[in-house]
Amino acid sequence: MCNLHPGSLIAGLRGALGSPLRLDPVGEPGNARTVAARLRFFGDAADPDSGAVRADRAVLSWVGCTTYALALGGSVFLLDAWVPRMTSSGYVPATPQELADLRPAAIFIGHGHFDHAGDAGAIAEASGATVYGTAEHCTAIRAQVSAATFLTVALGDAHTPIGQRHEVTVAGVEITAVRHLHSARTPEDPADEARRFFPRPELGPIRHHHPTLTDLRQTLPRLLDPEGGVLLYQFRVPGFTLTWHDSAGALTEKAPEVFDVLAGLPSTDVHLGAVQGYNQITNGLRDPRKYVEALSPSVFVPGHHDNWLPGLTASAATYDAPLRTELARLAPGRRPELRTMHDPADYLSPGRLTFTL
Repeated sequence: MCNLHPGSLIAGLRGALGSPLRLDPVGEPGNARTVAARLRFFGDAADPDSGAVRADRAVLSWVGCTTYALALGGSVFLLDAWVPRMTSSGYVPATPQELADLRPAAIFIGHGHFDHAGDAGAIAEASGATVYGTAEHCTAIRAQVSAATFLTVALGDAHTPIGQRHEVTVAGVEITAVRHLHSARTPEDPADEARRFFPRPELGPIRHHHPTLTDLRQTLPRLLDPEGGVLLYQFRVPGFTLTWHDSAGALTEKAPEVFDVLAGLPSTDVHLGAVQGYNQITNGLRDPRKYVEALSPSVFVPGHHDNWLPGLTASAATYDAPLRTELARLAPGRRPELRTMHDPADYLSPGRLTFTL
């Protein structure tokens, strides 16, 4: 009997069914497609004639999982770059082409798994965006397209010491990237008394948004993309600071020194952080809460908690009660305002995450 490794099976299917994502080039600034996309993603923060975004606003538009379109400091960026569509095509009302049409100046990658970086190469090639991430992220994303012409900037690599900082400035926005850890299950923490949590899977999106063959063929080649290290980013302009991370690792057991690094960052106005993770099975939402505690933001927005993979995931609303209970464990003076985001109603809803500088 032949033992077939899952990796070999997927590699074989890649050859049989894989179809790389190809997008139309975006064109010059202010073209009609870019204006339309920016109005849809950023609302009245985008000029209806030129598509220019206001410098006195910070606007985030959620595109599922941990991908967000960000207007900040008069520029447009992408945080991660993947539109969920593997098991439920159309559940998120956006396309990779629309993300390219936004004409982002840069794409920031938190880590290299398919549900975070699977569309990054095609979007960067079509829009001319520069990709920021670890050296491994940059290499893998360039390999997503043939003869890539877009620029990449490596912020360390997978062997960079955990907790190390990298400083860059992009389009006038000061950015700090901190090496941290992907979510992982650890033994129950006897000192924390966190409540285990795992929501019941919900299959509704599959019934109403059947996966298409095209979407499956585009996603399949990305399923084995490596993590390549994990980065947390802080973005700063005068009057506003945003901190974003697309996974929340078990720093308590594996790298507690990172909490001091996070606490040493400039104060955070809005913290956009992943709450779904492998450790919720054992330690509930302890890990996301510890990130919040270290960063001490004014507003916390949960992410990576929507039903992007029906059968394994559930709707974001199921996280509301346990997340409120977890944040209530913080000292009263350190509890942020919780800005909940629910799928699918809050996808591409810029009014939910618009902040005046």
